Amino acid sequence: MAYPENVLTEGEQVVIHKHPHWKMLILPVLIFLVVVAGGAYLAALVHKQTYHMIAWIAIVVVGVVLIVWLTFIPFLRWRTRHFIVTTDRVMAREGVLNRTGLDIPLSRINSVKFVHGLIDRIWGAGTLIIESASDEPLEFDDIPQVEYVHSLLYREVNDNEDEYRQHGHRGDGR
Repeated sequence: MAYPENVLTEGEQVVIHKHPHWKMLILPVLIFLVVVAGGAYLAALVHKQTYHMIAWIAIVVVGVVLIVWLTFIPFLRWRTRHFIVTTDRVMAREGVLNRTGLDIPLSRINSVKFVHGLIDRIWGAGTLIIESASDEPLEFDDIPQVEYVHSLLYREVNDNEDEYRQHGHRGDGR
């Protein structure tokens, strides 16, 4: 899925667009399965009781609340977190109701590195660390295919620097 064109500047193109690694969804999916199985078990336990309709309603209400809180909201958070590399900048966006965003121009990036331990390597994810003109390095956790993203970002930063050195400006009329 391409990132919305209306947030890009003229001539800017998306190079890569990632959501956090899907491993963030494992616990919410397991919770969903446990809530559904637990609800079905409890519903079966009370089906011969005189109060079974009230119990079923209570089970459904509690189940829906748990599923929304522990499954749907984490999924929505995952879905609304974006890590985007364009031809001009690195963008991070997150949030459902309250949105936050961070943009780092490629020309301000000093170095890019990645870190992933054994478990992250098994999952194919890791942390991308970008050092820019800011005081502290910025860390982006759970980036899928972090080595690929690292090399792509490194190439974009170097291409951007080479173009600036050759032309003394961006070279695209801006």
